[in-house]
Amino acid sequence: MLTTTEQRLTAIRQWLAQHNIDALLIPHEDEYLGEYVPAHNERLLWLTGFTGSAGAAVITKDKAAIFVDGRYTVQVTKQVPAELFEYRHLIEEPALGWIKDHLAKGASVAIDPRMHSSAWLDMAQAKLAGSLELKILDSNPIDKLWHDRPAPVVSDVLLMATESVGQSSADKRQEIANLIQQAGADSAVITALDSICWLLNVRGLDVSRLPVLLSHAIVHSDSSVEYFLDPARLPAQFDEHVGVGVTVHHPDALRARLEALTGKKVLVDPATSNAWFKLVLQNSGASVVSKADPCLMPKAAKNDVEIAGMKACHIRDGVAMAKFLCWLDSEVALGNLHDEATLSDRLEAFRSEDPTLMDLSFDTISAAGSNAAMCHYSHENQPEPGKLELNTLYLVDSGGQYLDGTTDITRTIAIGQPSDEMIKQFTLALKGHIGVARARFPKGTRGFQIDTLARQHLWAEGYDYDHGTGHGVGHFLNVHEGPASISKRLIDVPLVQGMVLSNEPGYYRADAFGIRIENLELVVETPTNGDFPVLSFESLTRCPIDKRNINLDMLTRPELAWLNNYHQKVWDEIGPLVEGEVKEWLRAATTPVAHS
Repeated sequence: MLTTTEQRLTAIRQWLAQHNIDALLIPHEDEYLGEYVPAHNERLLWLTGFTGSAGAAVITKDKAAIFVDGRYTVQVTKQVPAELFEYRHLIEEPALGWIKDHLAKGASVAIDPRMHSSAWLDMAQAKLAGSLELKILDSNPIDKLWHDRPAPVVSDVLLMATESVGQSSADKRQEIANLIQQAGADSAVITALDSICWLLNVRGLDVSRLPVLLSHAIVHSDSSVEYFLDPARLPAQFDEHVGVGVTVHHPDALRARLEALTGKKVLVDPATSNAWFKLVLQNSGASVVSKADPCLMPKAAKNDVEIAGMKACHIRDGVAMAKFLCWLDSEVALGNLHDEATLSDRLEAFRSEDPTLMDLSFDTISAAGSNAAMCHYSHENQPEPGKLELNTLYLVDSGGQYLDGTTDITRTIAIGQPSDEMIKQFTLALKGHIGVARARFPKGTRGFQIDTLARQHLWAEGYDYDHGTGHGVGHFLNVHEGPASISKRLIDVPLVQGMVLSNEPGYYRADAFGIRIENLELVVETPTNGDFPVLSFESLTRCPIDKRNINLDMLTRPELAWLNNYHQKVWDEIGPLVEGEVKEWLRAATTPVAHS
């Protein structure tokens, strides 16, 4: 009897034969190209059984391959049958390369343009030119074959009052209209879900971990907006909330409204919008202007109200973290070495005591011992979660979506007595963290110029970490927010006042331990005695850094002063909000330290 995966693979091959197509490429992404894919759009999971957050599959008439990155090399072998799919590395052997190697010249490869960015399609067409034919599909075959497809989540639409976000939707729309005009366009198609929610001051929970609504928008140079969301979902107060100039259309009307832009210059972000938009516009006689989403920079630079909300939610988040870390220490002292799932659930329970918590901001990374050496580890992707062991480190990377802001924090905790090597590596990472936190830099500085400060002490000893140092964070929006970052990548976006970015250097030793220290930082302007003010970072996160992991004698006097000053702020702001054993734990965790 055929397994479910075999049946679905057979159905895809029958579809290939019926349409005289040689191969089908199925990415993990859906039409919104977001970080998280809602259950009803998990097409790769439907076909293969693979539950990871990144990957792709290629089906030919006689072969099939699944492509995953280093996070999932073990998981994929447990979820996807080896007799049906070859396992390939997503980065080292991309799907297009595999296709070129396995198909004869002139063969056809089908893609659904909704599942790929416009930039990806341009790249694919160039890569396959002269060797393979790229067939652009009008509909996705999986959608026709997926008979038990779950219904989309239809969450309540939250109207964010101007008092809670600091700027009316009408003012934002005028600001974006001005940017569209400056770009030489008549209109802009906005597809990034967080951009749309920011622009209209709305939120939802259509996608797990992202407080967004599955929707699209077209913004015109006169500041009017066409919003594509089922009108039945909107509260009665929506029109009053957004003000004049917003018309709501059912999503089924999207193609017709795009085709009505004949002769217009339409801005489309090639990185965030799927290729279908560009194809429809071009086929309708519109001129596509390939430029960045105009909402990105205004959204990233938080206003005073958003900043106040971010600060407030970080204090409450710090209370939850203090309760959790106090509980964890007491449990370890009693010999109760819990597993990663129990720890993750316990932390979520502490956060859930806050009534303004709407969701987690991402799936918690709860990693014990050697599991933390995988920087994107997930206990939910393992056959069974790992357990704490004495004389190791425990890494927990977590965050919350609150009505007034978004948090993201990583702490690495001593379980028993960490080794001298663990302490050394933790201290090197901490020195890098403090280097970023204390940075002063002129306006116009890019994130890659800051990145060296985080790595310099690790580099000096011959070490590094294989991820970025920092990403942008939204205000009750995506925890990974563009366009700025702090990393080795040469991203030409300046850090500007009001941005919130993570500061998270780390170190990972395979099969041994992992370390990461993460706070969120607000970019602020700092007066100087020189010719111009400079920018600097103000730490938002309020939670102790585990002093048991630090070799204090490796810290300079300024670094030690930063640590003590940071812990004093944690005590001053969190101390009054906790009591009993948590207060005593916090007092000890934030007590000033000195060189030996």
